[in-house]
Amino acid sequence: MPTTTEKKAPKRGRPREFDRETALCAAMELFWRKGYTATSISELCAAMGINSPSLYAAFGGKEALYEAAIRQYQETNGPFVWGGFSEAPTARDAIEALLLSSAEVLPRRGKPLGCMVTLASAGDEGHAELKALLVELRSHTLQRIRERLERAMAEGELSRDVEPQHIARFYAGVQQAMSIQARDGATREELRATARLAMKAWKTVTEASR
Repeated sequence: MPTTTEKKAPKRGRPREFDRETALCAAMELFWRKGYTATSISELCAAMGINSPSLYAAFGGKEALYEAAIRQYQETNGPFVWGGFSEAPTARDAIEALLLSSAEVLPRRGKPLGCMVTLASAGDEGHAELKALLVELRSHTLQRIRERLERAMAEGELSRDVEPQHIARFYAGVQQAMSIQARDGATREELRATARLAMKAWKTVTEASR
C-alpha cells in the first residue's frame, strides 16, 4: 500500500492519432507549391503536424508520400475540372467545359497556381517511378478527350474521317498551356479568353484532321 506521501504516477493515455487525410492534404499543397525535390522532410513534417517517424510509418517515405499526394490531388481537384466535361451533351460542349472550368480552377485564390500534375517535374529529377506515374496521369487528359471524340464520331456529331488523336492533342495542349500561364500569373479572365479562342478553332481542327 502506498503511503499518503507517495504520489501515484499519472496514467498514460494512447498517443493522439493524426488525421491522415488532413495531413495528406497539407503535404499535397506543399508539394504542389514547391515541387518534389525542393520540399524537405522537415517541411513536410511541419506542414502535416507529425514527426518524421510517424511520416515514414504512415506513408513509407517521401516518394510514397508524393505519390499519395498526387493521387489525392486527382481525387479532390479533378471533379472541379471534369464535371462539366462529363455532363456535356456534345464533344464540342465537353471540351469547352473542360477549358472554361480549367480557367476557373487553375488561378484559384488560396491554392497553389496551376495544375499539380501538369507542372510536376519529379520525373525529370531522377525518380523513374514517379516519372512513369506522372506520364500516366497526364495521359488521362488526352485519353478522355480522345474517347469523347470517338463517341462523337459514333453518334454522328463528327465525321468518321477525322483523326481524334490529333484533335485531342491540340486541346489537351491548350489545357496544359493554361496551367503554365496560370502559374506565371495569368488571370481567370485571360484564361477564359484563351479557352474561347481555342474553341473558335473547333471547326477548323475537326475538318483539318481528316
